[in-house]
Amino acid sequence: MSSSFVTPFATLDLQRQPEQPGMPLQAFDAADAYLLEQVQNLPDCARVLLLNDSFGALACALAGRAQVTSSGDSHLGHLALRLNLARNGLAEDAVTFVPASEPVSGPFDMVLIRVPKTLALLEEQLIRLHGQLAPGAQVIAGAMIKHLPRAAGDLLERYIGAVQASLAVKKARLLHATPEARPAAPSPYPTRYRLDKPALELSNHANLFCREGLDIGTRAFLPHLPRHLDNRRVADLGCGNGVLGIVYALGSPQAELTLVDESYMAVQSASENWQAALGERPVTIRPGDGLAEQTEDSLDLVLCNPPFHQQQVVGDFLAWRMFQQARSALVTGGELWIVGNRHLGYHAKLARLFRGVEQVAATPKFVVLKATK
Repeated sequence: MSSSFVTPFATLDLQRQPEQPGMPLQAFDAADAYLLEQVQNLPDCARVLLLNDSFGALACALAGRAQVTSSGDSHLGHLALRLNLARNGLAEDAVTFVPASEPVSGPFDMVLIRVPKTLALLEEQLIRLHGQLAPGAQVIAGAMIKHLPRAAGDLLERYIGAVQASLAVKKARLLHATPEARPAAPSPYPTRYRLDKPALELSNHANLFCREGLDIGTRAFLPHLPRHLDNRRVADLGCGNGVLGIVYALGSPQAELTLVDESYMAVQSASENWQAALGERPVTIRPGDGLAEQTEDSLDLVLCNPPFHQQQVVGDFLAWRMFQQARSALVTGGELWIVGNRHLGYHAKLARLFRGVEQVAATPKFVVLKATK
């Protein structure tokens, strides 16, 4: 749904991505409004960096009023930014977007941060701010109080400087960090872990799910991945660090693989891991809104360990959307293989879209399902 966001600068019409008809969630919250109150007196030439501005609310408010750079790890967030700029009659080039997989280039007079769900992403972003702040720069992080862990303030203090917390306003709070001279800190990211079967070392950049070891859903899925000797066209949908696609490719030497994820750091990790495991074997690895950009009837097989949340919003709406995208992209007779928690009831959901659904394997917690178009 779209809704009006009243800011000190303009009233904006904003929409989340992906669009979910009937969903009451807005593309902004009180923390966005609280952050914008802090920048009312910025000069027009001020250089502002926005981190994790989920759907472009901050960027749209400041577009044309400062030199705005926005950086985040969500391709859907980038898509929302572009659409919301256009929706409000703002020029696309009024905001420079930098994927979180790439460094930002300052110096910046002000940094406004929406505290992300994954604090490792915040840590990596704060480490990268070293040397990118102008003299007298302000660094302000904001979040709804229920999503603001104490560790976020600890990270700001460790990498930026002394932190002062604001009063709560409409259940939102800000953390003001005063930059201090600090030596550059080494980044602990990417992290790496090893698999025994097959023998792989996997690189995981800061915003990846389960950076320290293979997640239990994928662990349940891997022994049951199909193998094929033909050159079928296969997608790893929501690829994360690429492990499903890579392990499948190792067992299916002629297959043509596409790995897609909406996280730029996931795409970065998957690209590095593919190179390490498979060298120069051709592959397409790209950020994307799932398979929305995939041509219809262009895939023979889709592998997926679907997510159950978008940032702090928990639900199966993203998984349902991915199932619909997979059905559209698959040829008749093509297959979608997924792993999911038993309690999510994916079998019934898939049966509404596919002509056949069967259980390939099960553990006490997970099921591996094959749906045939």
